[in-house]
Amino acid sequence: MTEAEKKYETEENVNTAAETETTEEVATDEVTVEETEKTDAEKLAEAEEQIAMLKDQLLRQMAEFDNYRKRTLKEKADLILSGGQKLMEALLPVLDDIERAQQNIAASNEVETLKEGVELILSKLTKTLSAQGLKRMETVGAAFDTDFHEAVALIPATEDAQKGSIIDCVQAGYLLNDKVIRHAKVVVGQ
Repeated sequence: MTEAEKKYETEENVNTAAETETTEEVATDEVTVEETEKTDAEKLAEAEEQIAMLKDQLLRQMAEFDNYRKRTLKEKADLILSGGQKLMEALLPVLDDIERAQQNIAASNEVETLKEGVELILSKLTKTLSAQGLKRMETVGAAFDTDFHEAVALIPATEDAQKGSIIDCVQAGYLLNDKVIRHAKVVVGQ
């Protein structure tokens, strides 16, 4: 072979090699594009599946919360309706005693016996209510406090110690479990 033929053959081999590489690159690029497309399609399918799953979870959580809310509202309503049941059951014996006293008042003329019966009923009622958390405020002689007392009258104090203090109680005040349920109506020294 001549020098020119060798040169031509070498150039042809280089061109063929270049074409082969280009063809391989194109084929590789096509494979990569196809793999990428498959991957994107798979990723899209996975994302859609995950979205569907999360929507389902969200709907279930919302339904569960709605059921919880309804259940707690029903329980609160039941508590409100039957909340006084314990107190009413505790007061029934006192009501029975008052009915017996009423029957005895009609049948008896003994004032002392009737007076003693009413005092026993009042004592029983006080014990029953205190067992339920009711406490009567001690007011006479105490310092006036607007959190517990309501002044219905102001009178001039005869002594300096009586100024700002409660001189008389017009209507008793009550606490239920240390919470004021009725302010005491009092007369305050000025």
